[in-house]
Amino acid sequence: MILIGQYDSPFVRRVGIALTLYGMAFEHRPWSSFGDADKIRTYNPLTRVPTLVLDDGTVLSDSHLILDYLDGIVAPATALAPRSEPERHSHLRIAGLATGCADKAVSLFYEKVLHKETSDLWLQRCAAQINGTLVMLEATYGGLNGGYVSGALGHADIATGCMWRFLIEAHPGFIDVACYPALVALSARLEALPAFQTIAQRFIAPA
Repeated sequence: MILIGQYDSPFVRRVGIALTLYGMAFEHRPWSSFGDADKIRTYNPLTRVPTLVLDDGTVLSDSHLILDYLDGIVAPATALAPRSEPERHSHLRIAGLATGCADKAVSLFYEKVLHKETSDLWLQRCAAQINGTLVMLEATYGGLNGGYVSGALGHADIATGCMWRFLIEAHPGFIDVACYPALVALSARLEALPAFQTIAQRFIAPA
């Protein structure tokens, strides 16, 4: 398999971490959706990352779709999300909040980069959406006493950790981290794990 995209993307990183935890061999091509768009387009006309090229040539994009595929080819006991309901969607609900927050943080960054002037209304809206989601995630992890959403490390936790690092690095000072002690603690635990240390890259602003 080939994973396309840079690890400073919270979406590429969550896929890389899942592949690593699953013990699946893959080639990493750290292409930027800006600087390497032509390369990515040969696989994915949307020029989006992550893009995963399977061994048979099938191309998957969108981290949710990619992880759903990976979950389907591993032993149920090793899957990073519950297989049965209602536990599965309870878990994926948290993952969706984390990835939605990451998506808003990415959009906010592009807004600042691509426009000379950004409206105060837009910034306030983004801040409200990001902080509102962080409040919900903080309450979730604050109630787990240092644990994970489904007991063991899973997609929801990985997505939250990847989102948090991106948010802090791409938008320094944008949020008051002191308001989110449980998320700070979760990030510290996750970033100490071998898979998180292996699949990592400091945020690089696109040229």
